[in-house]
Amino acid sequence: MAHSSGLFRSSLGRLCFHRQLHLSALRNEAVVISGRRLARQIQSEAKIDVENWVADGNRRPHLSVVLIGDNPASHSYVKNKTKAAADVGITSETILKPANITEEEVLQLIDKLNKDDQVDGLLVQLPLPEHLDERKICNAVSPTKDVDGFHVINVGRMCLDQKSMLPATPWGVWEIIQRTGIPTLGKNVVVAGRSKNVGMPIAMLLHTDGAHERPGGDATVTISHRYTPKDQLREHTKLADIIVAAAGIPKLITADMIKEGAAVIDVGINRIQDPITGKPKLVGDVDFEDAMVKKAQKCLFFRKRLGKCGTSIRTLTNFYRCTVKSILSSCKKTWYSNCSAQDSKKLRKVLYSAQTFMEANLPSKCCIYTLLMQKGCLRFPPR
Repeated sequence: MAHSSGLFRSSLGRLCFHRQLHLSALRNEAVVISGRRLARQIQSEAKIDVENWVADGNRRPHLSVVLIGDNPASHSYVKNKTKAAADVGITSETILKPANITEEEVLQLIDKLNKDDQVDGLLVQLPLPEHLDERKICNAVSPTKDVDGFHVINVGRMCLDQKSMLPATPWGVWEIIQRTGIPTLGKNVVVAGRSKNVGMPIAMLLHTDGAHERPGGDATVTISHRYTPKDQLREHTKLADIIVAAAGIPKLITADMIKEGAAVIDVGINRIQDPITGKPKLVGDVDFEDAMVKKAQKCLFFRKRLGKCGTSIRTLTNFYRCTVKSILSSCKKTWYSNCSAQDSKKLRKVLYSAQTFMEANLPSKCCIYTLLMQKGCLRFPPR
């Protein structure tokens, strides 16, 4: 098997470390940074990396998506994800199943995909029909192919500050913060929303110890939820250096709730009716126009945009983590194998390539390369 240095030495890492935006504390006006622009940067780099990887004789990475039912939003999300994969040269398939499929049939399908060595990444699009146990379905996906990071093993490792698959949107928020150089050490953060797939993981990433196995942001984090009174939420946000809006409530965060110099990251998605056109449109949780007009006070705003590029930043890097598993499989090893430093030269070469890839692509160190580090096979140079 040919081992490429192209995919593993992605310029994602270089972007994070050498092309950070310089955000002065003395901003004279509000600054808006588009999540789409950051995603587009990742997309262009990823495409080059994938093509270099394939040109060196390696199999093209493959993503399988299981889509159950006729939920229009789910179909739209899956279309964006597979289009994003295609745009960077990753093959994908969407497996459509009717809403009345039995749970046993879904589990059998997932088991088949788990065992398929040609499948590097696997996700089951949520939400699921009511008769299906979402937690049981998520836990059926192999942790090593779990692009969404929803398996209980990945969630547990994340909560223990260990390397793990991370849910895409929280990882995207973390990456925005890292790429733009927003300081988190000792800062006050408010996360509006406590969902298990978005709000909770974001809070975990931001408040945990930066010296742990999976370094966190060392911030003081406050989490609000549906029962937090609006006036109480306002008191917290007015003290916040960073506000992450992920509650799914339009105009939850308004200008009077944001202090001067704060960074506001809006990852909420809400479908409302446009009062002017009468047509449906998507908005976030932050009253963006109100905040920009009334509160153009040296703040930094991030707006998450939907679309193929927006999907890239939230999904493709997780997918690359899964791709490394297929490389290890070629050496008849698994992520949890009990390998040692005396293993074959070929395995050591593959593991070293995996290490190089993980460090280059995930400078925030929110990756799963500790699953590869078995009895000294990998050595990680100090940062």
